Parts: sequence; C-alpha cells; structure tokens
Amino acid sequence: MSANALALQMPQSTAAYVANIFAKEIRYEFVKMLRTRAFSLSVLGFPIMFYLLFGASNRHTDWARYLMASYGCMGVVSACLFGIGMGISMERAYGWLELKQASPMPRLAYLAAKIVSSAAFALIIELALIGLALTLGGVHVTVSETLRLLGVDLLGSVPFTAMGLLISVLVPSNSAPGIINLIYLPMSFASGFWMPISTLPHWLQRVAPALPTYHLAQLALSVIGAAEPGHMMPHFQALAGYTLVMFGAAWIIFNRSEARA
Repeated sequence: MSANALALQMPQSTAAYVANIFAKEIRYEFVKMLRTRAFSLSVLGFPIMFYLLFGASNRHTDWARYLMASYGCMGVVSACLFGIGMGISMERAYGWLELKQASPMPRLAYLAAKIVSSAAFALIIELALIGLALTLGGVHVTVSETLRLLGVDLLGSVPFTAMGLLISVLVPSNSAPGIINLIYLPMSFASGFWMPISTLPHWLQRVAPALPTYHLAQLALSVIGAAEPGHMMPHFQALAGYTLVMFGAAWIIFNRSEARA
C-alpha cells in the first residue's frame, strides 16, 4: 500500500477524530434509547398522556399552561433518571460497561452520549407538550416562552444527569426501575409537577424547597408567570449545588468500586 493511501486512512487531526467518536457514540446511544420501547414509550408517553387527560380537558385556562411547563419538568427528570440511572446500572450488570472501559474510546464519550441523548428526549417531550398546548389546550405560547422553556429543560438535565449517575453506582440493575420510581414519583408530586405547591399539605410545602425537582419546577413556572414569588437566582444556585454534590459522590463511589475490582 502506498504512503498516500496510508495517509488518507489516518485521521486528519486528533480533534476531528475525537469529535467523530463523540458524534457516533451520541447517535448510537440515541437510537438505542429510541428503539428500547420500555424506555422510549414510557418516558415520551407518560407526560403526553397526562397532558391529554388533564391539560387538554381544561382548554383556554391557566391550568393548561401550568401543566405544559410542569409536565415538561417531569419529562426532564424521567429521561435523565431512567436513561442514565437505569441505563448505566443495567450495562454494568451485563458487562457492557466493562467492555466500553476496555475499549480505546474516550470515557467521556460514553458519558456524553448518555447526557446528550437524555437531554434530547427531554426537549422532544417539551416540544410535544407545547404543540399539544397550542392545539388541544388552547394555550397561547410565544416564541420567547418556548425558547426559555427549552433552555430550562436543558439546564435541568444537568443536575438530574448527576442524580442518575449517582443512582447507577448505588442501585443494583434488577431493582433500579422500582427504586427510581420511588424517588421520582414522590419528588414530582411534592415539587408541584402535578398541582401548585400552595394546594399541597403544609408539611409538604416545607419539605419541597429541599428537593431539586422543586427548584427546576420554579424555573419552568417562572417562564409562564406561575412560580412562587421571589428571585430565581436561589433556584439556579440550589441546582448547581445539587449537581456538584451528586457528581462528586458518584465519582468517588465509582473510583472506589474500580479500585476494589
């Protein structure tokens, strides 16, 4: 083989080569999630189904606008916890994670694929809810509100990615779905995803600010003017703090498990 042919087969630059690896890993991960019906149908289907039941039946009301934003938050949390928490936990059990670690693929590509794919599902859910709100809910949504809701969803995917990673290193694969539901559903209810915080029992109203889902909900509801009174910066700070703590805990636990192995 000639030197010119060899040169053509080599990557033109390290950056382009690594970017190609990341792009392929993200694409394959997204397709895998989409084809895993137990994941895609539940994560995409539940927020849409609930909006059809409770949002579309309250056309031209503030309630239809409220659920458009809050169910979008529910989509973010479920996509990240099930896509990353359950996904990595199962791949660890099946040995797929060890195979990935043994391959020359950058470790960050594996994690980036999970994060980007989960965030993509969250955006798809929000866009579907906005479409339903416009058509069946009789809700007026501006372009600015749409972009801000999508921005909140992207931001919200970061702390719940961290939570998903922490769950994946703590929870056995066979019990991951049940444990995630035990975490996800009570947090969603207590944080105002289903109904305004003001309608919840007083003790739940006191517990809610300690939950990351509450702060995500307040950021999303602020877009449509339905958040509780106050500045939004504490909610950003709370989500940043949760992200650092959970990423740090997941990193420590993962490194210790690797050292024992």
